[in-house]
Amino acid sequence: MTDTMSREPAAPDHDPRLTNEDLAPLPAQTWGSYNIFAFWMSDVHSVGGYVTAGSLFVLGLSSWQVLISLVVGISIVYVFCNLVAKPSQATGVPYPVICRTVFGVLGANIPAIIRGLIAVAWYGIQTYLASVALNVVLIKLFSGLAPYADVNQYGFLGLPLLGWVSYAVLWVAQAAVFWTGMESIRRFIDFCGPAVYVVMFLLCGYLIYQAGWGAIDLDLGEVRYSGFDALPVMLGAIALVVSYFSGPMLNFGDFSRYGRSFAAVRRGNLLGLPLNFLMFSILVVVTASLTVPVFGELITDPVTTVARIDSTFAIVLGALTFTVATIGINIVANFISPAFDFSNVSPQRISWRAGGMIAAVGSVLITPWNLYNNPEVIHYTLEVLGAFIGPLFGVLIAHYYVVSRQQVDVHAMFTMSENGKYFYRGGYNPKAIIATAVGAVLALVPVLWSGGPGMVTTAQYTWFIGMAVGFVLHTLLSRRRA
Repeated sequence: MTDTMSREPAAPDHDPRLTNEDLAPLPAQTWGSYNIFAFWMSDVHSVGGYVTAGSLFVLGLSSWQVLISLVVGISIVYVFCNLVAKPSQATGVPYPVICRTVFGVLGANIPAIIRGLIAVAWYGIQTYLASVALNVVLIKLFSGLAPYADVNQYGFLGLPLLGWVSYAVLWVAQAAVFWTGMESIRRFIDFCGPAVYVVMFLLCGYLIYQAGWGAIDLDLGEVRYSGFDALPVMLGAIALVVSYFSGPMLNFGDFSRYGRSFAAVRRGNLLGLPLNFLMFSILVVVTASLTVPVFGELITDPVTTVARIDSTFAIVLGALTFTVATIGINIVANFISPAFDFSNVSPQRISWRAGGMIAAVGSVLITPWNLYNNPEVIHYTLEVLGAFIGPLFGVLIAHYYVVSRQQVDVHAMFTMSENGKYFYRGGYNPKAIIATAVGAVLALVPVLWSGGPGMVTTAQYTWFIGMAVGFVLHTLLSRRRA
């Protein structure tokens, strides 16, 4: 079925309480397939992406079992990203605005705030990880700074003085890139992804030169599972891949809205997800496997690997590249999303830039280095908030494809009239809110009740549980209402 909707730029009769120039439908959509491809490269090519991909190869599975899990997991992400991309690309509006069709013109603030808070937490953690890479460069160039990297000698609020300086430098750098606007961000991410590939191939080439081709082993850990015994582990690996991309996948509409056509977005997703992620994962495991014969131990952190090379130039180049890459993923995954989300709460008071800066300030206040160093805190903050992503995704997809059958009235998303199609009851759609709440509660059960029978295993699938419950319940409630 084709999309049916009225397309228009910000109109004079759009209610100012619901619109500003950043939230209004785009008058022109200019991104091509490469821009979407570069977006995913920036999202994948980071320290976090490297460690995540490498971790799958030490689960006790054989290399071919891991590769099957990777292909299945990233293919699921590819399909879901296409689903969530279409409504925003067709209407030219970001994620929180398209949510007005589901949750109501005011109720859309519920998913916007949830996604915004998750992004703020991850924004702080990614900035901290990038600052650690920058510390490696500074200490290599200026060895006298080493004492200032010791939190026990020069520490404040859990972070050493050098860490504060590096964090502040990256915080300002990211804010500066963001402040220049989406066109500059597009050019920046067009550079970041390919730059990391260049350094990764150079690093891999150096290790092959040191150890020889015969040292490559795609099985990083002991293979402990075979036959049907491997199936639960493979399913867990698939769930991990989907969960890793669940945040950017939910608000992918913030970027697909710039696509010149849905076909261009779909091609960019194909290049950037299944093909790019599989290539990057193979490159990661080859590089990691070569650290054993070259350095005498398995190293799954690229910054640590680079730091072991006996060359100041190589260390500086590698660490700076991974730092830039982490800045890239942070901006696309954790800066732009809360910018739109918080702007949606009060469009006339909070611009897109102001929304982004709220997220940036919040990322410091939560002292993310303490979150990162305390897995238990991460479990009860990021994972609890993350359990809401599944039902939010399920409700959005159910409404667009099943309930409304891809029919969207763009003007109705920007009116507070009680007769408006998306005003529902006082601006809120109780059906969507109930479906989201029930899905989130059920998804949280295995996370909070980790001591229950089978709960640890079930906790791997919280996104799928929440998504399925949200999708089914919203469909049933909406059809009953109809």
